[in-house]
Amino acid sequence: MELAEKFSNARGYELQLGRWSSALASRFIEFAGIRQGDRVLDIGSGTGSLALAVASSTACAEIVGIDPSAPYIEFARSRTVDSRVRFDVGDAKNLPYADGVFDNTLAQLALNQIPDAGRAVLEMRRVTKAGGTVAACVWSASEDNERNHLFWNAAIAVDPAADRWREPPGDYGRGGALAALWKECGLREIRETELVVEVGFSSFDDFWLPHLEGQAQAGAYVKSLSPERQLALRERLRQEIAARATKGAFSLRAQAVAVRGTC
Repeated sequence: MELAEKFSNARGYELQLGRWSSALASRFIEFAGIRQGDRVLDIGSGTGSLALAVASSTACAEIVGIDPSAPYIEFARSRTVDSRVRFDVGDAKNLPYADGVFDNTLAQLALNQIPDAGRAVLEMRRVTKAGGTVAACVWSASEDNERNHLFWNAAIAVDPAADRWREPPGDYGRGGALAALWKECGLREIRETELVVEVGFSSFDDFWLPHLEGQAQAGAYVKSLSPERQLALRERLRQEIAARATKGAFSLRAQAVAVRGTC
């Protein structure tokens, strides 16, 4: 499935991954150190979770989200009437903004989806003021990341070919990789850390059904399966989750690797 198709159904993405993005956003905002009056750019803003979390939790002067998916941008625009917030369709590797106009440039869960992420980071640096912050986070490649490994371990157990669909770490989900990229791109005062979030599900269907929308890597994989293979994966996941469920409800933990640096 082409990248554009995996990120074309904004409602489906929000159902499947919106709760994860929102949970991570508050931790990421705190780590990035956004201040009152800042102008903030959100690279790969998707359905708007990070930009809207910035708007609701800080007194920023302006928050701009940019994403190449027009359906996602349209969805994000529909979620707010805040005059400080706007969303643009555009390319992270060729940002349509002047040099040094933002105090903070952020990328949440975006860099692993951008071919030539280094070029995107250089663009993030270009549009950030001297003394400003460039920060990003991606899901950790660690085995402790339940969100990622529960699904893919079950998928590979019933279909070994699923391994080629596994969300690629892009080298950035491993400790030290983002910090090395930040150093390579000329950023200073670099700090890397792990951000841990936990998301609850009311039932197995609350977890499973959004995958049928076909968004992101896991959803695209599920959509590619025959009905028989989908059923086999569904039952394997149900068995895995049943061990941790209490009266149908359960939660999963996820870890993200985060980095920030100063221009």
